[in-house]
Amino acid sequence: MNKIKRKSWTREELILAINLYCKTPFGKIHIRNPEIIDLAKKMGRSAGSVSYKLANFASLDPSLKRKGASHTNKLDREVWNEFFENWEGMALESELSMAVSKGEKSEFEFNKVAEGKTRDVVVKSRINQNFFRQMILASYNNTCCITGMFVPDLLIASHIVPWSVDEDNRLNPSNGLCLNALHDRAFDK
Repeated sequence: MNKIKRKSWTREELILAINLYCKTPFGKIHIRNPEIIDLAKKMGRSAGSVSYKLANFASLDPSLKRKGASHTNKLDREVWNEFFENWEGMALESELSMAVSKGEKSEFEFNKVAEGKTRDVVVKSRINQNFFRQMILASYNNTCCITGMFVPDLLIASHIVPWSVDEDNRLNPSNGLCLNALHDRAFDK
């Protein structure tokens, strides 16, 4: 019987996978998810391989009430810990890598700004805010945690401890709530 040789995951591939994991609701981690299929093609892997890796990450996620697959290895755990102990740096690195893998320009390539800061445009724009928003909306399954509203265009990724107050937790999903715009404004007061 021929055994298929498995290709070991690289640190760079794991960073891309964690980036996608952070933006994908648990219920959408499956081989038919278009984003998983797209990333798998770019990595030269099967959609099953990528979706299974995301499920493995779920077993490391302390915020997840469900248990994912439990076949993580040492490098998986190292990269996971590196990512979740350094939100600012790893979010920046993973977003840059994701943009490169898609052949897109990242917002960071325009002004090599230090992560988690602001840059002057016409208005101030928070760096990595889109990544934070995608994580929070995925964590709450695109639903307001107070009203149950399910209209992503009207949902805001709100910080519990304000962005300006706590630099270390600006991108930490434990510091976020998914609120509709009205409740976000009330929460901000």
